Amino acid sequence: MYLVTGGAGFIGSNIAREALKKGTRVRILDNFSTGHWANLTDIRDDIEIVEGDIRSYHIVRNAMEGIEVVFHQGALPSVPRSIADPITTNEVNVQGTLNVLHAALDAGCRRVLFASSSSIYGDAPEKIKTEDLHVRPLSPYAVSKLAGEKYMQVFHHIYGLETVALRYFNVFGPYQDPASPYSAVIPLFINACLESRKPVINGDGKQSRDFTYIANVVHANLLAADAPAATGLMMNIACGDSISVNHLASQIGRLTGRMDIEPSHRPERPGDVKHSRADITLAQKLLGYEPVTSFEDGLENTVSFMRERRV
Repeated sequence: MYLVTGGAGFIGSNIAREALKKGTRVRILDNFSTGHWANLTDIRDDIEIVEGDIRSYHIVRNAMEGIEVVFHQGALPSVPRSIADPITTNEVNVQGTLNVLHAALDAGCRRVLFASSSSIYGDAPEKIKTEDLHVRPLSPYAVSKLAGEKYMQVFHHIYGLETVALRYFNVFGPYQDPASPYSAVIPLFINACLESRKPVINGDGKQSRDFTYIANVVHANLLAADAPAATGLMMNIACGDSISVNHLASQIGRLTGRMDIEPSHRPERPGDVKHSRADITLAQKLLGYEPVTSFEDGLENTVSFMRERRV
């Protein structure tokens, strides 16, 4: 049986959905502070739902009963949110992760998979990010994810718990929230165009990201649940490509039929990195991972999904 922490969130609900398709029983743990019941509408009758906070060890330990593999997606996301409130970010992302690891060990779980982030690379000058780079986190969020990775390694090396950390690069796709003030750039841009508003670009738009469609991240997680050579390690999960924010905005304008809308520009945000592109060689070697959906196809799927949800 699988446990997905943050299972009502964007990534967690997609992992739960795909695991069910493969015939695996799924339990989710979520306090619904950033996750949504609506993300579970189509699978609610097929999963176990535990409503609770990963900051409570007692709740986490109870949710671990009978679990083989934990997909630890529960977190407070967003660099700007962490800058505004670093204490809560630390409590959820660091203490919460420690609770998950200790409870998993206590309950006899086989493996814990951790949702890490490309943000830990920070302003590392190398254009392509490999896992052996010296990391330079620029925000409390990035620091919290790095701390989570270190706890994962410690629990593997000291206690023998199987752990794998997956460094996600700018994940996007269906069920991503466009309404939060901390929403990611793609749902914000799509929503703006669908509402005939100008998308807002922070900076000149020349910054680039390895935008990764959700199907690729879910695929990597399910591979990592069983890959024997991955234990105790961290690895990049992305497409190995580089897309500028300006290009992203033009593609979304094309797909929404709003090429006439010019984005507006604001100053760069503190803590944002200029360029982020992944080397995915390690995941290819250890997981047998290959992207299953391209950026272009993923963006078209996401626009279609968000347009249908508005009807």
